[in-house]
Amino acid sequence: MKEFDLLKQLCDIPGTSGNEAAIRDFIIEYVKEGMPNWKSKPVMYFGDGFQDTLVLAFGKPKVAAFAHTDTVGFTVRYENQLVSVGSPDAEDSTMLVGEDALGPIRCSLVSDKEGHAFYHFGRGIQSGTPLSYEVHFEETKDHISSAYLDNRLGVFNLLKLAETLENGLLVFSTWEEHGGGSVPFLAKFMVEEFGVYQALISDITWVTDGVYHGKGAAISLRDRNIPRKIFINKILSIAEGSEIPYQREVEEGGSSDGRELQTSPYPIDWCFVGAPIHGAHTPTEKVNKKDIKSMLNLYKKFFSELD
Repeated sequence: MKEFDLLKQLCDIPGTSGNEAAIRDFIIEYVKEGMPNWKSKPVMYFGDGFQDTLVLAFGKPKVAAFAHTDTVGFTVRYENQLVSVGSPDAEDSTMLVGEDALGPIRCSLVSDKEGHAFYHFGRGIQSGTPLSYEVHFEETKDHISSAYLDNRLGVFNLLKLAETLENGLLVFSTWEEHGGGSVPFLAKFMVEEFGVYQALISDITWVTDGVYHGKGAAISLRDRNIPRKIFINKILSIAEGSEIPYQREVEEGGSSDGRELQTSPYPIDWCFVGAPIHGAHTPTEKVNKKDIKSMLNLYKKFFSELD
């Protein structure tokens, strides 16, 4: 398998918020097939009580990493109307795919002057059908472009981390793009079952006026939410002590699974660490390969040094 074949496979699997079962099942099969060759074999928690989420427990965990498995997209309403899932950002004529009881769907996105979204297709689509972007995965020497790097890149990061991880929790959450909802019960499980109170958020962030392609993964000091400074300082100290390139990020808006950890009834410290992409929530999100490498190496460092 080539270096980013797994990332392509992940991007190709549809999974809008509330419809994450297929990506969860893919991860389960990937883990079953790969873990005989991993440094440590995890215990998998899924099924009853976990909905479409998944937790991998390695050794004696002290740190957890969260990656959400859902994507933005659309839900078919009535007639040819579409309702957004999360906040998709696509132009007219973008191709959408899905499936209803009548068969596979490949339709185009259209919008009216007021910005309302509709589909154009040769037949009516059943109400409630989820539609996602048609994926065109492109790789060059320095970059990868695809729909749904948010957050299949975060999932990819954790699955590559799993190959060498000895102790830790890898948590695959749902619904993040559309307001969250699974992190509260996952936080409860993390704390009450394992006594883990430290978490990293394996997600993507944006290329901005202060965060650039190719300069390393971003360590977020704040977004709409503000994590605890003592924990952030610990993360920064570990990063500074390594030779891994990284960038400091400060934003006023945006959010992640960290928000639900912070508002949970448990005293959980968290920090968002992720590669920056251009074109978030569009069909052509773009990431620099150096930032993917930086992200993975930082996670390896944090899991080995956080206590």
